[in-house]
Amino acid sequence: MRMSVDPPGHKSGYVAIVGKPNAGKSTLLNYLVGSKVAIVTRKPQTTRHRILGILSEDEYQLVFVDTPGVIHVKHNQLENVMMSNVKRAMGEADAIVAVVDVASRSPFNGLSSVSMPDGRHLSEGGLPLAIVLNKLDKKLSVDLEQLEAHYEEEFRPSRIFRTCAHTGKGVQEVREWAVEQIPLGPSLYPKDLVSEHPERFFVAEIVREKVFLNYRNEIPYSIQVNIPEFHERAQGKEYILAEIVVERESQKGIVIGAKGAALKKLATSARLDIEDFLGKPVYLEVKVKVKPGWRENADLLDTYGFKNWIGHS
Repeated sequence: MRMSVDPPGHKSGYVAIVGKPNAGKSTLLNYLVGSKVAIVTRKPQTTRHRILGILSEDEYQLVFVDTPGVIHVKHNQLENVMMSNVKRAMGEADAIVAVVDVASRSPFNGLSSVSMPDGRHLSEGGLPLAIVLNKLDKKLSVDLEQLEAHYEEEFRPSRIFRTCAHTGKGVQEVREWAVEQIPLGPSLYPKDLVSEHPERFFVAEIVREKVFLNYRNEIPYSIQVNIPEFHERAQGKEYILAEIVVERESQKGIVIGAKGAALKKLATSARLDIEDFLGKPVYLEVKVKVKPGWRENADLLDTYGFKNWIGHS
């Protein structure tokens, strides 16, 4: 893809989207760029990778960076890697959008675990900061005026927005604010891209989304999805092999289900979404592999693309 010639006064930059797990960051990202670039479920901590969503217009290019939900207590090496890269994304950003779930049990503490990479308070980061009070479509137990006053006093943001990312309410205002914050500069990516990730990444994310939607308890958090084969065949549909990696044999049995029923249901659902994403029919084969303790294995994390994420620029 060729880079287009930008007009005089063109702007470009990175905007990091941060917040606690399940605050609605990925939903907000998808609506901001107008495409589904991040998987969305009701379960917390769905996002693992740094997801770039690119919004391009003639006069600007916004690169939104969706990050994993910020947690204080890390239970394994995978979570350590994830949190390290939240800090890296914030350190490379031109502006920060901090998302608060106003329908959570403690909305006044919606950003209590979020700080700048060097540990400073968000208000001391030296970057333009917008706070997004999200999920206004939910039943609220707090007064929004009081909540807004709280975040105004504690974080001193340049703007506070009220949104429902699920419906798009208030998202346009966030987008306009972000454009105002980024500096003059050339396009960072070809204008027709909506993300830097290849098709394999999105196919794997579609399968992983189906795991989150179809399984409960520890299963969604214990799996990794890899796409070792993705190619056209001389005859027939495009072939995709998806490997679901689990940590224990007992988890493998749960994923496969009685007589393979659970895995078949997942594969069918994933195939339909993959075909919709790629715009063509595919033959999807899904296998389940056991890799004991993969979330603590530095070599496997590197193989699965997590270590390479540190230092990505």
